[in-house]
Amino acid sequence: MSASFSGHRRKRRKLKADINVVPYIDVMLVLLIIFMVTAPLLNLGVDIELPQSNARPIEQQKDPVIVEVTQDGRFYLTLEGAKSEEIDEQTLLIKIGAFVRQNPQVPVLVGADRRIDYGTVMAVLGQLQQAGVPKVGLMSAPVDSAAPAGR
Repeated sequence: MSASFSGHRRKRRKLKADINVVPYIDVMLVLLIIFMVTAPLLNLGVDIELPQSNARPIEQQKDPVIVEVTQDGRFYLTLEGAKSEEIDEQTLLIKIGAFVRQNPQVPVLVGADRRIDYGTVMAVLGQLQQAGVPKVGLMSAPVDSAAPAGR
């Protein structure tokens, strides 16, 4: 007579195979907040004042190569949406020449500070032509209706 084995079997509990995703959601929300706070602090551009113009924007198929000339005569190069880098004049011409030979249809734009001497901009355009760039555009900022006319 066995009192402990009375014919009733104990039911086994089924194992759950669920993943607890709450910690992953917490980590994701913390990362989202960090990126939202740090994104406005990233300053990826070069500070230049472009001349203003009423010209309409051009439609482009590819990201342009941008050459920027600051007020103090420093050069910055941006190749197809990559980060802008400060570069000396000779290296600028070598890099642009090689890049345009590989991508002949890529647009090249020059953005110079409006306070810079016009002769400097013309010299850059001439050097780009010697480097093999067939067509160069000039960048400008749209005319702000609140800006004074003599600016």
